[in-house]
Amino acid sequence: MDKRKFLFVSLSGLIGDIAWQVLKEGHDVRYYIDNEKERDIADGFVPKSKDWEKDAKWADIVVFDDTLGQGARAQALRKEGKPVIGGSEYTDRLEDDRSFGQEELKKAGVNIIPYEDFDSFDPAIEFVKKNPDRYVIKPSGEAQNVKRRLFVGEEEDGDDVVRMLEAYKKAFADEIKVFQLQRRINGVEVAVGAFFNGKKFITPININFEHKKLFPGEVGPPTGEMGTAMFWSEPNALFTRTLLKMESRLAEEGYVGYIDLNCIVNNNGIYPLEFTSRFGYPTIMIQQEAMLTPISDLFWELANGCDPKWRTRSGFQIGVRIVVPPFPFDDEATFESFSKNNAIVFKRGTPDEVHIEDVKQVNGQWLIAGTSGVVLAVVGTGQTMKQAQAQVYTRIKNILIPNMYYRTDIGDRWAEDSDKLHNWGYLR
Repeated sequence: MDKRKFLFVSLSGLIGDIAWQVLKEGHDVRYYIDNEKERDIADGFVPKSKDWEKDAKWADIVVFDDTLGQGARAQALRKEGKPVIGGSEYTDRLEDDRSFGQEELKKAGVNIIPYEDFDSFDPAIEFVKKNPDRYVIKPSGEAQNVKRRLFVGEEEDGDDVVRMLEAYKKAFADEIKVFQLQRRINGVEVAVGAFFNGKKFITPININFEHKKLFPGEVGPPTGEMGTAMFWSEPNALFTRTLLKMESRLAEEGYVGYIDLNCIVNNNGIYPLEFTSRFGYPTIMIQQEAMLTPISDLFWELANGCDPKWRTRSGFQIGVRIVVPPFPFDDEATFESFSKNNAIVFKRGTPDEVHIEDVKQVNGQWLIAGTSGVVLAVVGTGQTMKQAQAQVYTRIKNILIPNMYYRTDIGDRWAEDSDKLHNWGYLR
């Protein structure tokens, strides 16, 4: 293994765990976090950068962890000849502008769910009244990062969506500038993703099932992510009928990294919901746990346009997020009172399968850092989903954090979902 210099560039401290992993694999690492309030994340785990542009000259490879403008930075460095993991302005827009992403899928020959865009609430309210149905309210741009603003309608006449739009008009008109109403489709929610080396997709692909609501049974506010069940696969119908159709366009952009497409599928077809044109969190940590090839080697070969001969574990992987108050809400006073700097204790030593999120280390003691209340991702693996599930929840019992909470049902719906997906032919 050649020792290399890795620079990780983050807006809000998402990729600290992978930076730590690359450091443990024997490389030099520096980690830059743009948001000042999040800069203590990963302190004591990885060396920090105060000036990413200066350190980009030092680095052999630069890794960007987000969209929201990171793609333009990545693209500029790539044009200078620097090996880069990251997107472009185009691939940022695939995620940040929901409607643009849908239209690009449509251009590529992928069926999409009917939707309408709005930049004010009154026309949206009028639209639902004239076209009664079940809809999903999806804010676009930076507002989509506030996951609790997403609303999934339940009523056939759309009355609950109308009432929610009226509430949003009063409370969040300054926050939500653009949003989408998407017709709600029933089926299995499943995502397909893969790594891209600037020219083509690299196999195996990843099939994953996100669990976004706060409480077991998909109850409570949307959180972004509470846990994910997944497995690696050779290309299947789900991949070839959706993400693969974007290959030539991504190659035009020279996209390098991981890209994921979340979908609703049923016996009538596949309906893409949204792109994640970057690493997912905690998805990348769960994926890394299943890699037999060092992730630093994978990144280096991807960034240099190679076709990596990389290997993954067979079977299944489950990752569960451990969180503390006020997650998933933004409440600085609650975070300071209940969570900031709380100790993270392991009954039987620090296990490798625990991945850090908003954590720092002081004199060897792990403490809660940042502002979000997202603390750890714990991963279990197994030849069956049940084995992976049993392992991850056994591992969680080793962890003590004041006021911690997590979902206890990640992986439960696999039995029913897999039967449907196999029956409909999407996993072949």
